[in-house]
Amino acid sequence: MTRICVAGGTGQVGREVVRQAVARGVSAAALSRRPPSPGAPGRTDGADYFRGDVTTGEGLVAALVGADVVIDCLEGQSGRSLKNFADGGARLLAAAQDAGVTKAVVLSIINCDRSGFRYYRSKAAKEQVYERSGLETVVLRATQFHSLLAQLFAAGSKVRMIPVVKGARFQPISPAEVAAALLDAALEPSSGDRHRVRTIGGPEVAGMAELALDWKQATASRGRLVPLPLPGPMGKYLRAGLNVIPEERHGTETFRGWLAKRADTL
Repeated sequence: MTRICVAGGTGQVGREVVRQAVARGVSAAALSRRPPSPGAPGRTDGADYFRGDVTTGEGLVAALVGADVVIDCLEGQSGRSLKNFADGGARLLAAAQDAGVTKAVVLSIINCDRSGFRYYRSKAAKEQVYERSGLETVVLRATQFHSLLAQLFAAGSKVRMIPVVKGARFQPISPAEVAAALLDAALEPSSGDRHRVRTIGGPEVAGMAELALDWKQATASRGRLVPLPLPGPMGKYLRAGLNVIPEERHGTETFRGWLAKRADTL
């Protein structure tokens, strides 16, 4: 039986990878700085949980022993985690090699190497670490998650102004469907290629205003849509359409469908 180790196995995507792996009968270990206690929300019965930290290397080998594949769902959005994001990936891969792991799959962002946004640059730097690794590696680039848009709209709605970036389109995707793609990449037979990059997008491309209206209807928000310019690297990235890939539509869960499933919690 294939065994996977999910680094960041308690995060939004990582915990879903763990849940789906166990549901498929795959042996799974979850690596996290703060593993949930037995019975706690976010913990999957049947999975093994390990405490570890890629910024120091502590606990990594113990979590990886016996694993055939490591799936890297770690995030580093600010502070020390962002600064050391690529270095953390290098420590994880080194520990994986020491533990006898033969394959690594990492979650990344569509066209991150074409953006000057600091968070995206850190993703591109980690991709390079994986490309240089001695393991068989797969980079899975995804478009933005449904949850990201919902968070943006909710934050603006608190002051009755729902932000809509002028000219921006999105192709949002369900984190669960990204998790399934990561797991598929981990379990598929070796292709013979040492390093591969794949990009997946959600099932539909829509303007940000249209998506905001869907969110507003689902939440009964009274906020008004406010068109805004977005300067800087992220604005340039969105205006260039680098966040969408219409030719790679994956999954079936649209933003509206995702919202409908969460109407009581939005």
